[in-house]
Amino acid sequence: MVERRNKPSALATTPGLPPQATVTISHDNSRVTAELPTGETVVVLLHGATVLSWKDAAGDEKLWLSEGAKLDGTKAVRGGIPLVFPVFGAGSNGEATKSLPQHGFARNSRWEFLGKSTSEGDSSNVKLDFGLSSESLSDEYKKAWPYSFGLLYSVTLDRDSLKTNIVITNDGDEPFEFQTLLHTYFRVKDITKVSLDGFDSSPYVDQLEANATKKQSGSITFSSEYDSVYTPPGGPKQPIILKEDGNQRLRIVRDNLDDVVVWNPHIAKAAGLGDFEPKDGWKNMVCIEAGSVSGWQKLDKGDAFEGAQTIHL
Repeated sequence: MVERRNKPSALATTPGLPPQATVTISHDNSRVTAELPTGETVVVLLHGATVLSWKDAAGDEKLWLSEGAKLDGTKAVRGGIPLVFPVFGAGSNGEATKSLPQHGFARNSRWEFLGKSTSEGDSSNVKLDFGLSSESLSDEYKKAWPYSFGLLYSVTLDRDSLKTNIVITNDGDEPFEFQTLLHTYFRVKDITKVSLDGFDSSPYVDQLEANATKKQSGSITFSSEYDSVYTPPGGPKQPIILKEDGNQRLRIVRDNLDDVVVWNPHIAKAAGLGDFEPKDGWKNMVCIEAGSVSGWQKLDKGDAFEGAQTIHL
């Protein structure tokens, strides 16, 4: 992927047009911030193309970011929306992934900002595009996963929603298998008052009980560590509703992503995570992760896979 030189530090509005979204590149060309004329904002770190922040017009933050998160490119970000590719669990596909780190390399690689766009005549949204290819990987990751691929990741900010969309292409002659996930950390006020709807009768794998297969009954609630992979029977179009104290906070709709990982580390797990701060931050977050991780997607030469989630306020 070609790196463009002399990128502008800010992409501003055009004179004569209605107010448009402002896109700014900052922190030594490591972060991209978009702001709508109405005040909504999103911030994306080029390390991992990780969404760090999403705020509504009132400045209310929707995502949880650890105070101990490394934002200097030395490791994957703890919080926001890290991208999982090409593997969910380290070594879970035998020889093909045995040398890859947990959750793969996409969240640990530097992405290129490809530019912004808006719907024609519509100043109420802005789309940011980011790219990663096999050519831009570190030598370590090229050796660990020697396939030719391209990733296009789009983050679309609207007045009342955030959409994240991933397109994966096989640019080589050899087929490959992969998993992908949008590892979204949501900010909540009190995890004990959180419930998740949209999972009733869903089969799931409990990763805390040796991957035991179970079936969900009713809403998901939290009183201890939680780490399960769900495949809701209603499919990706069936909304997932995040409620707090009985009130709906967010609605999540998926596209071509059949699985949802639900995770909260609770006391003991959070204490053992070096970049998880504050240690009682588990009270104020829940991960609802749309993805394709219960099996493997296969791409032959020239094929593409596309998946997305839209989070509605």
